[in-house]
Amino acid sequence: MINYSIFPININSHLFSVSLSFNAVANQQFTLSLPSWLPGSYMIRDFAKNIIEINATTSDNSPFTFIKNNKQTWFITSTTNTTITLNYNVFAFDLSVRTAYLDNQRGFFNGSSVFLQVEELAEQPCELEIKAPETIKDWKVATGLTRHSSTKKYEFGTYTAENYQELIDGPVAIGNFSCKEFVVEGVTHHAVFTSEHYGDLNRLADDLTKLCQHHISIFGEAPFKEYWFITHLLANGFGGLEHKNSTILQASRFDLPNPNKPDQLTEEYRTFLSLCSHEYFHAWNVCRIKPKEFIPYNLQQEIHTTQLWAYEGITSYYDDFSLYRSGLISFNDYLKILSKTATRVFRGQGELKQSVADSSFDTWTKFYKQGPDAVNNIVSYYTKGSLIALWLDLTIREKSNGQYSLDHLMKELWIHFGRTNIGTSEDDFINIANVLCNADIRDEFTQMLHNAERVNLAPLFKNVGIEFTASKFSKLNSVETIQSDEYTPYIGALYSASSLGLKVTQVVENSPAADAGLAVNDIIVAVDNMQATEKSLQNLAEHLPKNSKVTCHYFRDDQLIENPITFIDSPTSAISITETDAELSKKWRNIHSM
Repeated sequence: MINYSIFPININSHLFSVSLSFNAVANQQFTLSLPSWLPGSYMIRDFAKNIIEINATTSDNSPFTFIKNNKQTWFITSTTNTTITLNYNVFAFDLSVRTAYLDNQRGFFNGSSVFLQVEELAEQPCELEIKAPETIKDWKVATGLTRHSSTKKYEFGTYTAENYQELIDGPVAIGNFSCKEFVVEGVTHHAVFTSEHYGDLNRLADDLTKLCQHHISIFGEAPFKEYWFITHLLANGFGGLEHKNSTILQASRFDLPNPNKPDQLTEEYRTFLSLCSHEYFHAWNVCRIKPKEFIPYNLQQEIHTTQLWAYEGITSYYDDFSLYRSGLISFNDYLKILSKTATRVFRGQGELKQSVADSSFDTWTKFYKQGPDAVNNIVSYYTKGSLIALWLDLTIREKSNGQYSLDHLMKELWIHFGRTNIGTSEDDFINIANVLCNADIRDEFTQMLHNAERVNLAPLFKNVGIEFTASKFSKLNSVETIQSDEYTPYIGALYSASSLGLKVTQVVENSPAADAGLAVNDIIVAVDNMQATEKSLQNLAEHLPKNSKVTCHYFRDDQLIENPITFIDSPTSAISITETDAELSKKWRNIHSM
């Protein structure tokens, strides 16, 4: 048994005190390390940079050597058989879903950012004591880690893990949080909110119950004894990270359903449900069904795989589609969401320069470290991957005459790879798809994954009563679409409000914005000598004649730049997806009995 403890030692300085004890053999060198990254977030993060004041002792006071080897590893060797104890502090002030955070309102940590691993003992069972802060008496604990028999739910105390990997897969939230429990297929689920909110938790639990039931039905079973949705609420926030029996989410404070408007489904609440759907689906797809390169995880360096299009893309396909299938949104509303997804892929040239297989492989340096050229030079394996998942679903349905769907492929992956902990290869997806299709789709499927080209969905959609149409952008700063022959102004940039004006977030190559010299992070302050706000720029564009060339003033750093910009008619690089035959569309919408 390796023993850990963690204690909020100084809340106002954001410090956790951590200890680690293990039995050492005389003269054997042990390697202590902290991961460089954590599963589901593919970027080197160097968590060890937050370790402060590390020291070691032996239970018998025998001599030992303790040497730092590199940025994240230490070597320790004792001269006797003894118990070695490491004590260190961790600075915790990152309220993302990835690291650790502590203040007088709440605390949180992923084990990968606070618990050193004894590499030679990585498969040994672990015991963790989570201690309450001395100065605050009403805090509780929320975690998917296994509770010791002496520890009740929500209590500080002792938790256990079968090995180090399980220990760091159980993130922990502490604080005076609110929680709503609900049961699906006999499994208790917990919706935890670590900060003040005003949401209708009964409605949320009802909606999450439908989503969770949908996902469990696809795979046939829940692979966990309990599940935790742990959400950090902020003024503005969005994000999620999956774990085997929990997820850490970040959302805005008013994203939850309004108790005064029980029939209202805001875009913000729908987006939050989609996020919950996405991370819950990951409990099967990537937490258990995973690429062979991830078995076992090597968290000390980048691990490359070409399969993230499947693990994030298929999951992204199901996250919104499941809202419709669970009865939470209409089919028409789902098609509007899908239109935006397709538009995000089609509006730039990135998918014509990078394949989804390459996007998956290069996630460490290109997707997670996106530069200002992202919309023009890379493709997202999330969004493009979701369109490939859609293509695969429609292809399986068509070639099997409606007998099978992508649901069946996911069930087969679960049975043969998830339950057995055998990693997948690209061929495994192709081979299962071929069996379900009763046809060989290898060449077309492989080309779609490895070539930088458009996904041709129009013929498949036509067969199920759906129209896939190249359309215009309905507004300057939006990916919403409109099918119209009328003039619709366009400049080829997206932006967000800032204190000075409009901060540019994307510039499409060869667009009027690019021709005006605009770049990401520039701040547009005036157009045609009018102060630039999102509303004023839209109004100006709608009142100017087509192809009007006007002056644009913008700041780059602290330098004011003046260049002409032309408002042109929107190109048809947006996508509208609409239903044309409700009877035919059942061939896609139908949920097969599993």
